[in-house]
Amino acid sequence: MPAQPEAGSPALIVEGIFAGYGGGDVLRGVSLEVVQGGITCVVGPNGAGKSTLLRAVSGLMRPRLGRITLHGEPIVGKSPRDILKMGVVQVPQNHSLFREMTVRENISLGGYILTDRRLAERRLDHVLEMFPQVTQWLGQKAGSLSGGQQRLVEFARSLMLDPKMVVLDEPSMGLAPKVLKSVFDAIRMMNAQGKTILLVEQNARAGLRLSTHGVVLENGQVRLSGSGKEVLEHPEIGALYLGGAVTTGSNGGANGAGAGQDGEDGTGAVNGTASRAGR
Repeated sequence: MPAQPEAGSPALIVEGIFAGYGGGDVLRGVSLEVVQGGITCVVGPNGAGKSTLLRAVSGLMRPRLGRITLHGEPIVGKSPRDILKMGVVQVPQNHSLFREMTVRENISLGGYILTDRRLAERRLDHVLEMFPQVTQWLGQKAGSLSGGQQRLVEFARSLMLDPKMVVLDEPSMGLAPKVLKSVFDAIRMMNAQGKTILLVEQNARAGLRLSTHGVVLENGQVRLSGSGKEVLEHPEIGALYLGGAVTTGSNGGANGAGAGQDGEDGTGAVNGTASRAGR
């Protein structure tokens, strides 16, 4: 069997990619690393190129220049299906469940490329162990669930292929504040189970607090990268993207200067120029 990648080593490496639409580059020389076993959160204002970056990683867009590798194997030029087989699974921003199908059927579809039925059944059992709350919804139509419940089902479905990396595109988008904690708890749980996470999150403070590593995109370029804590507490980034500088007080908590405080679960609303850190 091939050696397992070491935690802390680069899982995904993006090197100098240029990519865009209609002849114009949205990404202009973007380079970053997604660390094995970590949670890497990408934040930035509207139009920064975050969605374009995820499309390039998933094979939905081919960069004009640059390289993307997963554990040393090139991704650029491969089809989305081939990248899926390599172990990269993406949960899109918009809800993607089949509303008239049951929750069980939707989760099972996550393993559609599995040819071994027994393996698919074992994977389903394992996924339900990870998401016990989903078990009580198995017979319901997916469309009957709340937005937060649907997001958890999408997370469960993404694990049917036992991916190496889970790509999450704005998982908190459109969800009520009271349900955000369960979504972020689920991301922590997936990471604790060994999944490397690449996260684009409009709730910048909560995303960075959740993450081991942070990247700020601005105008198609990397403005800053470092640990999640470093990016969260960077004075300039705090002022530009988080509604005020974030500092660590004597009690060890993160405080926002000139910004509304987050709740205990770290999922408070983001204020400032990038409060919708969008597309």
